Amino acid sequence: MGMTDPIADMFSRLRNANIAYHEQVDVPASKIKEHIAMILKEEGFIADYQLINPQGAAQGVIRIKMKYGPNRERVISGIKRVSKPGLRIYKSKTEIPRIFGGLGVIIVSTSKGVITGKNAQLNGVGGEILGYIW
Repeated sequence: MGMTDPIADMFSRLRNANIAYHEQVDVPASKIKEHIAMILKEEGFIADYQLINPQGAAQGVIRIKMKYGPNRERVISGIKRVSKPGLRIYKSKTEIPRIFGGLGVIIVSTSKGVITGKNAQLNGVGGEILGYIW
């Protein structure tokens, strides 16, 4: 049986790896998850990610290298899925909220691709609020 919310699964894997101080975590690959990983790297929440396609597998894996501070402080304080398959949350460019006064990042799926809430406002587009990370 297929997974109903793959993005929530990715967020849960990141949250659990962060709590357990894992060095890396593997997530089943998809284009949208790859874009989310790219945003997390650009914003400094993860160290790196790479797309791994095992031989003969229909679906690849995204290997995410977690990031911690010099004294093992967690870089990711929290990660939350907002729009769910049962209840989609859409916001216009003027309604996109700020998380912790701009310290957190909002991940938005727009007509221009998966981008941060700040970039969505700069581009003048709204979209589906995928999640928050702080």
